[in-house]
Amino acid sequence: MAKAKARRRPVRRSGRRAPTAMEFNPDYTYIKQDLRRIAVLATSFVVVLVALSFVIK
Repeated sequence: MAKAKARRRPVRRSGRRAPTAMEFNPDYTYIKQDLRRIAVLATSFVVVLVALSFVIK
């Protein structure tokens, strides 16, 4: 009887993967808009607090 060929599994290398063709290119425009809105609100609140401090005294 002939021996059956042992199937070899591909060796998995832990760690790094082969680079893919796609590049990571995130879009942060909505984050910039949110940060700008937060800055405007914070500035307006500080102005209101300063104005109220003059009115209350």
